[in-house]
Amino acid sequence: MRILTRYILFDLLKVFLFTLLSMTVFVFLVLIGKEAVENGLGLLPVLRLLPYMLPQAMQFAVPGTMLLAATSVYGRIAASNEIIAVKALGISPMVMLWPTLILATVVSFGAVVLNDVAVSWGHGGVQRVIFESLEEIVYGRLRTTGSFSNNKLSVTVKKVVGKKLIQPTFLLFRDDGEAPWTITADEAEIRADEEHASVSLILYNADMDFGGNAKSTVPGELKYDISLAEFSGQHGGARSPSNYPMREIGPSKIRQKALIAQLNQEMAADAALAMMTGRMVELSQDSWQNKQNRLAGAHGKLYRLDVEPYRRWANSFSCLCFVMIGAPMAIRRRHGEFWGSFFACFLPILLVYYPMLVGCLDAAKDGALPPQAVWMGNLVLAIWGAWLMRRVVRF
Repeated sequence: MRILTRYILFDLLKVFLFTLLSMTVFVFLVLIGKEAVENGLGLLPVLRLLPYMLPQAMQFAVPGTMLLAATSVYGRIAASNEIIAVKALGISPMVMLWPTLILATVVSFGAVVLNDVAVSWGHGGVQRVIFESLEEIVYGRLRTTGSFSNNKLSVTVKKVVGKKLIQPTFLLFRDDGEAPWTITADEAEIRADEEHASVSLILYNADMDFGGNAKSTVPGELKYDISLAEFSGQHGGARSPSNYPMREIGPSKIRQKALIAQLNQEMAADAALAMMTGRMVELSQDSWQNKQNRLAGAHGKLYRLDVEPYRRWANSFSCLCFVMIGAPMAIRRRHGEFWGSFFACFLPILLVYYPMLVGCLDAAKDGALPPQAVWMGNLVLAIWGAWLMRRVVRF
């Protein structure tokens, strides 16, 4: 038995590690290229991104690699009639399957840690490098296209000479939906201040239009500061729960529940005061709608915090579920080609598992389903895999 276990594990690890290396490199290059193109990164920022992108690349590569390794190894074993030989000796085929299932379980636990590192340390590191390289990114875009924009501002220039922007126009979009502020100047410079998380616009002979409400002309040099979050198009303090480390989710849920209780108390007190004083109109004003929207947003964030641990565990244990399908499917298709066995497993996963995962995840984030619902896709795959293994053992 030990000989069979070592034989299976050695073959599986050999294929798994080689395939993981190949797939990780491929996904890694795709992710790096995507960030470089979208943000206009130069060589130095790209090199700084490399360690932070590696966990994210492995996060995508590990489940597919596990499926590929299982179908490859068991397809070869079945094609060589080794499963038939084991049965002829009176040994259950499960002896050949248990090592892979145990390895897939260990890999799944490792994937939990990997997913946590990828969405917290990896994603945070990528954002930090982009923020630190913001000045270089903006100047690179302006030199090549003459414009730079996001959901917070837009910059257009006639040309760029060194660090000088010639005849720039800055549009600052307002959150209240009013007309954007417009700043024009003869020349300007952009200086990022990482220490104070701000960007300084050094303007020369500036004309400023505050949305049509007021105008101002400032001769000579003017320094105008913009927050780094606003200049980069990010919303300060709006970190998504999907980027929280696992250790922060529990305390964040406690704080979110306290915030919801506080909002409910404030709304109850305001409603009671309005009814006691006869100012019923206050209950239908925009300010009351804003309070309801804020309460709904707080509940939405709590739902996402509740779902996040289940999502990461379900995503990670897809490795085990994939193997539960891939190994017996490859054995049953012993005369089929390797790629045929792989796609016979991958296409149902692609058409059933991922739509179920996304659908249940969205419903759980909205509070329509309990957070445990994200395991539904894994449960379907596990039941299918158990049925396939039963048929392998019996026939």
